[in-house]
Amino acid sequence: MKKPTTPRQATAEKSDSWSALTADVLRFRDERDWAQFHTPQNLAAAIAIEAAELQECFLWKTDKEIESDLEPGPKRNAVVEEIADVMMFALLLADQLRIDVGQAIIDKLAANERKYPVALARGNARKYTELQEP
Repeated sequence: MKKPTTPRQATAEKSDSWSALTADVLRFRDERDWAQFHTPQNLAAAIAIEAAELQECFLWKTDKEIESDLEPGPKRNAVVEEIADVMMFALLLADQLRIDVGQAIIDKLAANERKYPVALARGNARKYTELQEP
């Protein structure tokens, strides 16, 4: 008989599925009765706040310092946790708005492929409105 897995082990086994990750985040939220606080406005604010906390990990640092900070250790762990916070709030907002995250990403990639054709966009960081035919 297969040994039961812990919630953390179960999550690790399905970490490649948007719907499974969303279900885990919703379970965590619902166990704490936090859905009442998760309005679209509050979730959007939470994403922005967590993104700012992610930016703070890199603030006023040189590329060399950042490279060092991203080596395994507490500074890298802080970056990983902030990215996870941003993603969890994004999944909660997507769920609240009934957005299929996987499909939204597929659709956005298709739109970006049209806006940023390889021949015009390769190797530069200009916005699509500034790209010009060679």
